[in-house]
Amino acid sequence: MRKTIPLSIVRMRMARAKELGMDYKTYAKVRQASGQDILALMFSSNALRIVGSGAKMPAAEDAALQSVRNAKKLSLVYPPNTPQSVLRENIPLDAADIAPYFTDSWSIMRQKVSRLIHEQRVPSGSVLVIGDAPLEHEWPVAAKAAGYLTSAEYFRPS
Repeated sequence: MRKTIPLSIVRMRMARAKELGMDYKTYAKVRQASGQDILALMFSSNALRIVGSGAKMPAAEDAALQSVRNAKKLSLVYPPNTPQSVLRENIPLDAADIAPYFTDSWSIMRQKVSRLIHEQRVPSGSVLVIGDAPLEHEWPVAAKAAGYLTSAEYFRPS
């Protein structure tokens, strides 16, 4: 079996990484681990810096999401915000739902994270979770998603 990837495939994957707002190395690592292309990015409201009431993400995060192409942009939202207010205030997002609470059981967390993915009709293995709080790194495991990045890894300055 061939050990190197043809240059044409590398170029296609580099272009795909750019569409997703990621560097090639990170995209390639996630793709290799999951075996699938990334079809959706699921952000916690913490990762989008939507904290407290107000529901609006900062301009830098908004601009980064506006540049994403050919992938759904999802968010799991913590109170006091609601999925409806976050969607209304953040045009780049395609869908949102309530985030699991840190007190939720594993099965409840799995249901909450998986519900948003399944409602979007994307395979869970093609969803990359971007989070910024201690328990959010468990979301991809619970939902059988492609992987996890911290917000610092995803939104790092280019």
